[in-house]
Amino acid sequence: MTRILLNPSPTSALAAAPKGKFPLQNHYSQSSKNKALVSWVRLRTLLFLYLWFTVLLSSCSTSKLGTAGQKKVAGKTFVIVGASSGFGRGVAEQLGAYKANVVLAARRGELLEEVANQVRAAGGTALVVPMDISKPEDIQRLLQAALQQYGKIDVWINMAGVGAIGRFWEIPIEDQSRIVDINLKGFIYGSHAAIKQFKTQGYGTLINMGSIESENPLAYHASYAATKAGVRHLGQAINQELRLSGSKDIKVVTVEPWAVDTPFWGHSANYSGGTPRMAFMDPPSKVVNATIRAAIRPRQELAVGWKAKSAKFSHKILPHFTERYSANIIHRYQIKTAPPAPATSGSAFEPMSSGRGVDDGVRQRMKEERKMRKQKKKQP
Repeated sequence: MTRILLNPSPTSALAAAPKGKFPLQNHYSQSSKNKALVSWVRLRTLLFLYLWFTVLLSSCSTSKLGTAGQKKVAGKTFVIVGASSGFGRGVAEQLGAYKANVVLAARRGELLEEVANQVRAAGGTALVVPMDISKPEDIQRLLQAALQQYGKIDVWINMAGVGAIGRFWEIPIEDQSRIVDINLKGFIYGSHAAIKQFKTQGYGTLINMGSIESENPLAYHASYAATKAGVRHLGQAINQELRLSGSKDIKVVTVEPWAVDTPFWGHSANYSGGTPRMAFMDPPSKVVNATIRAAIRPRQELAVGWKAKSAKFSHKILPHFTERYSANIIHRYQIKTAPPAPATSGSAFEPMSSGRGVDDGVRQRMKEERKMRKQKKKQP
């Protein structure tokens, strides 16, 4: 007669199992692996959420200076390279309202005169120096003009820049070389002149306009992202050299904004086939105010706003996911839905007459385009 075990023990199960196979052991082993995987995912998710909320709480202020801050800025001398439009123009005009001395530098001399009039009308003083940041001799001429007029430089801000948008292999190498000349070599020239002067004075703040793309590079922005990574590393290295040399009163700040609605997009070299743009753009006032605050409260790296902060920390925790997600977003907005646009080198080689303000109205145009697309979908 066959004996039936209603509640077989683990021992009998192991005995009945074929040689080399242990079902309960496999079951417990798989269960442990599943639990470990769930715990790991939960831990990583909690860590990501913790860092994200920390980012939001620690975001830099993007509001205008109060009375105390304005007093600290009044009478100080600022050199702004790239002051004819965008961030540079916004910073210059705001500094004028704070009664600062502003040295305005860019290729478009006629626009600099316009900005200078705004600065003087607001209560500041202004000096116009037309120049090209990619030429070392122009940087030296700017330095000497500022010292001759004001006798010192408290803050030097490198803000000139141009983008190159499109598939890397479809952008002419001449355009990409020019992007490096302006965005990286030009910043090295300006930083070198500023730091040497600060070492002579014993104090000063250098502010370089970077980008969140130095941390999270975007598709179709390869050369631009590479130059901004270089700017970030330039600042990091100089800060360490200053620390080691005991120069406590000389600071280097790298400002890292998210995509911002400025003439930058219209000035970019563009070989993407679509009108340059990006999703969820910030207003330029955020970056303008954060930059001025950095002049009186320097921080080595300053991601501006919660979008930039979130992107930066997301890339640290989930780099591959963040890069893929960001690439998909820009592919949608730059390639799939952007209105057609002819290939152009933008302002890489010669300055453009268009794009003269701080804000360029890109967000408003994108909003109108979305409305038109929705209306077309509703049509029978």
